Amino acid sequence: MLTAQQLATMLSLQDKMNAKVNPNWLNAGYGYLRAAMVESVEAIEHHGWKWWKAQHKDLPQLQMELVDIWHFALSACIIEYKGNIEESAKSIASELASGNTLVAFDGKDYEASNQSLLDNLELMTGLCAAKRFSVPLFMFIVSQCEMSADELYRQYVGKNVLNFFRQDNGYKEGTYVKVWEDREDNEHLVEVMDVLDLTKPEFSDLVYEGLRARYPSKA
Repeated sequence: MLTAQQLATMLSLQDKMNAKVNPNWLNAGYGYLRAAMVESVEAIEHHGWKWWKAQHKDLPQLQMELVDIWHFALSACIIEYKGNIEESAKSIASELASGNTLVAFDGKDYEASNQSLLDNLELMTGLCAAKRFSVPLFMFIVSQCEMSADELYRQYVGKNVLNFFRQDNGYKEGTYVKVWEDREDNEHLVEVMDVLDLTKPEFSDLVYEGLRARYPSKA
């Protein structure tokens, strides 16, 4: 299960990233759950659902889609609590603590633990389309994709910090260098995170510093 520290870190990072895109993001009316719905459909595609052709589940891509969905779900939660990170964290923690994976949708009850990954992805898509999100359902899907809570946290923080790092080093202006020493920045990111302790409260700061130390054009 995600810890209180992990939730606080992720919510804070999400708030900062959204504010970097638009300082008034809380009142901009962006469709974060619509975005989560689209990512959920993409996850279904990576799972494979077509009975008329051979398909294979792409687990790494599925996991990446879940990380993207989590970005949007956190954003929607922060908006629901009017920018209050502490209350957002309490709400998510409460949902997780309940352990309730029963979802009532369109007059019918769905128990996530009795459903396949594909059916749960479809249920999450429907909830997002109805402007709803179930954290216990999402975390159960995470486990069905062979991903631990710690790994979700690790991948989320890594992607968020890399996005920050890119923006801080000229990504928007087109001056950012994506390939360092014949390897893309996301490969360096993996190496940086592999030697860090993700239980530390300053984990995200350490990831950023690790990237900065490796970046070729650091000043």
